[in-house]
Order: sequence, then C-alpha cells, then structure tokens
Amino acid sequence: MPTPDTVERPATGPDPTEPAGPESGPDRLPMPAPATRRDLGTVLLPAAALLVLICLWQILSWSGLKRPDLFPGPGAVAAGMGDALLDGTLQNAVATSLGRGVTGFAISVAIATPLALLLAQSATLRAALGPLVSGLQVLPSVAWVPAAIIWFGLTDATVYFVVLMGATPSIVNGLLSGIDQIPPHYGSVGTVLGATRRQQTLLITLPAALPAYLGGLKQGWAFSWRSLMAAEIIAVGGSIGFGLGSMLQQGRDLSSMALVMAAILVILSVGIIVELLVFSPIQRRLLQRRGLLTSGAK
Repeated sequence: MPTPDTVERPATGPDPTEPAGPESGPDRLPMPAPATRRDLGTVLLPAAALLVLICLWQILSWSGLKRPDLFPGPGAVAAGMGDALLDGTLQNAVATSLGRGVTGFAISVAIATPLALLLAQSATLRAALGPLVSGLQVLPSVAWVPAAIIWFGLTDATVYFVVLMGATPSIVNGLLSGIDQIPPHYGSVGTVLGATRRQQTLLITLPAALPAYLGGLKQGWAFSWRSLMAAEIIAVGGSIGFGLGSMLQQGRDLSSMALVMAAILVILSVGIIVELLVFSPIQRRLLQRRGLLTSGAK
C-alpha cells in the first residue's frame, strides 16, 4: 500500500480561476517581429529586387537584341551618370527640378486646401465646380505646356503653372473625399459644444479628413512631379533653368541613350526617395496614432 509520500500527484496546471494570458491558448495574440528583422527586411528585399533587375538588364544588353548605342548596359549608363556628376550637370539638374517641384507643390497645397474646404461647405459651388475639378484631374498636364509658353514665355512661370494645374485637382478631390467620409454627428457634437465654423474646420473637419487628405497630397505630388518633367522636356531655352527634363531632352538631341537612361533613373529615384522619406513616415505615424496600424508594422 503506497505511503502518502509515494502517491503520485497530478501535474500542476494553470489555475482555472486565473484569466488566461494573451500568450497562451488558441486566442493568443500574434507577437510582432523584432525591429531588427523588420528593418533588415525593409532594406534587403528592395535591394534584392533591384539587384535582380540590374542582372536582367545586363543579360538583355549582352544578348545583342539591340545595338549597344540603342540599349546600353548598366555599366555604360553608370559611366554616363558619372560624367554628368563630374561636370556638375547632374547635381544642378536635380537641384533645379527638385526646387521647382517642391515650390510648385507648396503653391498647389496653399490653393487647393481652402478651395476644397469652400466646395465642401457650399453645395451650389460644388455642383458647379466639382465636375470641372474632376475633369482637370484627368486632363494630361502636357496639354497645358503650349498654352503656358504662349502666356508666360520661356520662363519659370511656365513650369510652375503646369505643375499647379497638374497637382491642384488631385489635392482638392482628396480632401473632398475625406470630408465626405466624416460621420455627420462629428459636426453636430461640435455645434453642441459651441464651436465656431472656423473651429469646426480646423479642429474637427481637417483632422477627421486627414487620411484621405494625405492620400490626395501624395497623388498631388506624383502629378506635380510628372507635370514638371513634361514642362521641362518641352519648354527649353529662354530663362528656364536646366532641370532633369532638360537633361532628358539633351540626351535625345545628342542621341545618347546612356544619358537618356541615366536621366530616367534619376527621375525615378527622386520620386521613390520622396515617397520613402516624406510621405510614408507621415502616413505610418498617422495610422499608428489612430490605431489603424500597429507600432511594429511598416
């Protein structure tokens, strides 16, 4: 007969009176990946994709489907880009185009934001001007270049006008879309609390519409950058400075495909860098503050 000291006792399990933690059970919460792993993935995956594309590009160049002067390989394009760097052409072109793009975009934001708020508050104005704004958004920006040259000549005003007409409609429609998605009771609560129209606009309407407004800003920047390139390619000479679009046109005039592809790659790189360093961090912080994105997500 077993003594009390030899009796096997059941294994001690979790106390049924204690609530189960999130780390156990079928409903356990997923734990975010370590920050180091996320950061490495964010950097390594695009780098790997870029390396694969460069390898494919080099293989196509070696295949001989096109003459080397018509389809230069990465080495030839890098050499052309190096020459442009050494003589300062590339730096000046990037600085000129980026300065124009940022300035034109800032002017577009300053015009589009109050215009969108005005259209949102007046049903009559929105019914009258809303279709026109949407029509301007789908109109190719390059269509404004000949008219702008006639009106302003070969000056920087031509470039800024084309950028303005390309970016403003997208920003207006983005903010209007955000305002349309605001629950009606937000305004009612503000009225009950005694908020003036200005306070409702600044403290309720704009913050509530911020995600869609940010989307409109991103699209507006994309349109302004494309509009800028179109204007710089067509409007060359006069007092207009030498930008990336002018560099692209110069490569075409010289029949230098290496210069053309170098300019295309720089234009693409500037767009990607602005997206990664400006808009993506702002959007991530905004979504995190609203609980729409976990702090570990990218």
